[in-house]
Amino acid sequence: MKKATLMILVIAASFCFGFAFKTMITTQSKDQKQMKRVTGIGGIFFKCKDPNKMKEWYKTHLGLNTNQYGTVFEWRQASDSTKKGFSQWSPFTEKTKYFEPSTKEFMINYRVENLEALVAALKKEGVTVTDTIETFDYGKFVHIMDIEGNKIELWEPNDIEYEKLGIQIGSKTTK
Repeated sequence: MKKATLMILVIAASFCFGFAFKTMITTQSKDQKQMKRVTGIGGIFFKCKDPNKMKEWYKTHLGLNTNQYGTVFEWRQASDSTKKGFSQWSPFTEKTKYFEPSTKEFMINYRVENLEALVAALKKEGVTVTDTIETFDYGKFVHIMDIEGNKIELWEPNDIEYEKLGIQIGSKTTK
């Protein structure tokens, strides 16, 4: 009788451990498949007649700390508030070719994680990727098109190097 009870307990325990193990593995697999994509706004770019006058107007009337490229907004990352994050605001001349092939007057830059994996996933999903990934000290970039012809810039930032670049050019952030 003791052997039968012991055997039933061993079988029951094995079943429970097996079920728990399978649940943990299944949960990990689902989490691994849930790749982070966009994590925030990296920048807003728009066309205008006179970018310098536009930067001056925003500096004077809205208090932006503008530089030759526009302004950089500094903030703290939600996932780790000890880390800084940055978003770029830039007016471009209305004749810029940077937004092409889009004919729109604006382009949004989104911050992402693991740009290579995201681009591979987007290609599998049939998203138009307009160029190849470019790598700089301050991050990696690539451009895609949405379904209405808006060009989108994806940026995997290196915020530490981005901040160093701003300091090098004497840029103050807008906080």
